[in-house]
Amino acid sequence: MNDTLKRLRPWAFPLVVSVLALFFQATGLDLTLRYDREAIQHGAWWLLLTGNLAHLSWGHVVLNLAGLWMVWWFFIGEFTDRQWLVIFVVSGLFVTTGLYLFNPRLIWYVGLSGLLHGLFIAGGLKLLFSDFRFAAALLVVIVAKLAYEQTVGSMPGTSEMSGGPVVVNAHLFGSIGGLAAFLLLEAGKRITGRRLRHESS
Repeated sequence: MNDTLKRLRPWAFPLVVSVLALFFQATGLDLTLRYDREAIQHGAWWLLLTGNLAHLSWGHVVLNLAGLWMVWWFFIGEFTDRQWLVIFVVSGLFVTTGLYLFNPRLIWYVGLSGLLHGLFIAGGLKLLFSDFRFAAALLVVIVAKLAYEQTVGSMPGTSEMSGGPVVVNAHLFGSIGGLAAFLLLEAGKRITGRRLRHESS
């Protein structure tokens, strides 16, 4: 039993996120917990985070969860669970806060894809330290995708697969959030390192 738990431990984070997203979809909570601009204006601030876990359809949730597990496969072990949680929360809040501030005509939003871009950016930046070429290639691909979306529009076929229009700005805001979270964690690590060196001297 203990060996099984140890093997599952590195996958606990995406597993929990997957269970929550599937639960929201199965119970209809996706409608209650989606990003809703008017509700947020009336104090439902938690929708800024839960909106990332709500989805349009089963196809949408399966597509996003497949993306989550792909990100985890690429970057497993790059951060601790606590650090991943920081990246998750920061990226998610950048997505919805960005939409709230810069897309005032967007009434509601659902989906994990914007947040996934944040996880991907943070993971790619961390991977640069151990596998520069592979990480750089991944980052070039994601930046090229973002540039395409901002200049042309959503990637071909993505609207059909998700069951609705793709909010490409969510991907941009999530990516910026991933960068911010990575820089925050690196700054925290350096501050802690300096403090420890100071205490030991």
